[in-house]
Amino acid sequence: MRRAVCPGSFDPVTNGHLDIIGRASRLFDEVIIGVLINQSKTGLFTIEERLEMLGEATAEYGNVRVAAFHGLLVDFCRTQGAAVVVKGLRAVSDFDYELQMAQMNIGLSGVETLFMPTNPLYSFLSSSLVKDVVKWGGDASPYLPDPVLARLISRLKQN
Repeated sequence: MRRAVCPGSFDPVTNGHLDIIGRASRLFDEVIIGVLINQSKTGLFTIEERLEMLGEATAEYGNVRVAAFHGLLVDFCRTQGAAVVVKGLRAVSDFDYELQMAQMNIGLSGVETLFMPTNPLYSFLSSSLVKDVVKWGGDASPYLPDPVLARLISRLKQN
């Protein structure tokens, strides 16, 4: 079985993330969305909320599942039986950092990295950017699944 991991923090998941996940789901038998638990960083959404939103947003894909992990990505890949990491690249600036991580991952464990160029519609998109847009009253509906947008608006009203 060809299995891949799409890692990230997904705080929250955007349509850019979903584009990469959907494309990866057509290339691999199974795609595991690995939600990184970063204890040194506090997200807007809890890990459980992110897992739930990702599960809802990817429900249409029969070969995608969601799991949380901490520690090294290559260790998570090993426990999941995945030999490939799929990463979306928005710009050349992403490539510099991601290339270093890919080279470290293959050196540590032989896990390959597949870089996918993002759809041009989402080349500027990040979770941080959509949070700022919503925070200041802008329309982020083209960039987030509707249920995620509703949760984001609700969460930001609370803060």
